[in-house]
Amino acid sequence: MLGFKGAGTLSHFLGHIMLYCRQNDLPPLTVLVVNEKTSLPGSRLTQVEPNADGERLFAFDWFALVPPTPDELVTAYRAEHPGR
Repeated sequence: MLGFKGAGTLSHFLGHIMLYCRQNDLPPLTVLVVNEKTSLPGSRLTQVEPNADGERLFAFDWFALVPPTPDELVTAYRAEHPGR
């Protein structure tokens, strides 16, 4: 739908979001991005498993949060990948 070709092309962007969610005890927003054929998120982009993550995601009050800044997403990534 976005025009990216091949699996994994969004993993770099989504990884930052997933790590931010994990470090802040938030449901993984990455569960919303699914493979066209399997209708499942990438196996490395969930925290528990797709169904449980999805239930937690939709039950969470996202309007109560201020979205993270790009710098906060980079900080989350670097916390788990020092030196990158």
